[in-house]
Amino acid sequence: MASLRCVAAVFTLVWAVVPAALAQGYPAKPIRIVVGFAAGGPTDLAARLIAQKLTAKWGQQVVVDVRPGAGGNIAAEIVARSAPDGYTLLLPAFAHAVNPTLFRKLPFDTLKDFAPVALFASAANILATHPSVPATSLKELIALAKARPGQLTFGSAGNGTASHLAGELLNMMAGIRITHVPYKGSAPASTDLLGGQISMAFPGVAIALPYTRSGRLRSLAIASLKRSRIMPEVPTMSEAGLPGFEVISWYGLLAPAGTPADIVQRLNAEVTQSLHDADSMERLGSFGAEPVDSTPAQFDAFIRNEVVKWAKVIHAAGLHVD
Repeated sequence: MASLRCVAAVFTLVWAVVPAALAQGYPAKPIRIVVGFAAGGPTDLAARLIAQKLTAKWGQQVVVDVRPGAGGNIAAEIVARSAPDGYTLLLPAFAHAVNPTLFRKLPFDTLKDFAPVALFASAANILATHPSVPATSLKELIALAKARPGQLTFGSAGNGTASHLAGELLNMMAGIRITHVPYKGSAPASTDLLGGQISMAFPGVAIALPYTRSGRLRSLAIASLKRSRIMPEVPTMSEAGLPGFEVISWYGLLAPAGTPADIVQRLNAEVTQSLHDADSMERLGSFGAEPVDSTPAQFDAFIRNEVVKWAKVIHAAGLHVD
């Protein structure tokens, strides 16, 4: 019995030391960040920014692996099935918290199969109308929609996207019915909004900014809880009359579940420290994003809250994509 106790003690010591040893030598080889959306889009740009910063800090190559399809689910499955050693990471976005409800079945568990590392950036959507819409404030728009149920339209980048669910959340919170018009991406939706074929949309700040300044769009409110650093003159949806209204596109890092806590913490610290220089702020601003600081626990809580929040909206609107 004494011998067995000694063996057990040795195994306990080994398992206690191994994660720390792994973290101390981390990273010892190239790291892969998997992205589930097309190259050149905001998620890809965010991944390449992080990859460049970490490569420069560590002298170890960090590469971006673009695996688009199924609303980001293909990339998520790759990472969920990868070794939990910190060398394969996922850069999720808004869809990651929406897909558990939007899809009837996923090949992974959104909340159990990943270790949250850091929420590092967010970009708010703006409620923008064509100037022909006779409303100059959110309250006037809601009144107009109530007077013309179903006649006003809002465009989106596609079913289940942030710009779509923003419109559905507006319908739900304001008790109105604005008709959804889905497009295959934000570019065609923006084109029709500028042409007046649709009444309104929820584009990102980077898209809305130049057209608002030129008078081709009217930005009524920003869908964040605080005003944008890039467009500070636009009130929040809460200030404009819908308290608590928030729709943000967000960017973070996830590792496979079981990744040693020391590695997760090191990644969190390095990512957080990398995004507050002038270069990072400028590159994030190019697609309307701003840096966010979070602990792994805060990012975990954020994802869980997003899943619950959007499940209510998706169920209320009767949405699904498969």
